[in-house]
Amino acid sequence: MRCAPIATFPHHRLQAYQVALELVRLIHATPIADAEMRKHARSSVGSCARNSAKRSGRRGRADKQRGYSIARGELCEAVSAVQIDWALGGCSAERLRAVHQLAGRLNAMPAPLTQQAAARHRAVGQGPRHGVART
Repeated sequence: MRCAPIATFPHHRLQAYQVALELVRLIHATPIADAEMRKHARSSVGSCARNSAKRSGRRGRADKQRGYSIARGELCEAVSAVQIDWALGGCSAERLRAVHQLAGRLNAMPAPLTQQAAARHRAVGQGPRHGVART
């Protein structure tokens, strides 16, 4: 029986972390025939979720952005491992589609810092780089 976390940490409020956990469960339930691809997929998707959580606990912008970049790279590695297994005749096309769909949903979630920076630039009428207005 699975119990809910007792303490609330910053990552518990992140929608991206919740989707990453869904992807962890999906990939662990996916029958990946190739042992090496299975190991990579499971390790990478776990790292994706951990880095999503880690970035929420960081204070500095650079640290948060680094965690986001690492999480996205791990997401790509997990998906590619499942896709490689499919290409080798392992997992079914249906499972691959399910992994792609959920991973695509996670990948489409914008980085919070990217959103904040864009909002700041719009608020002051600046372009995205070096405070130079676009023409």
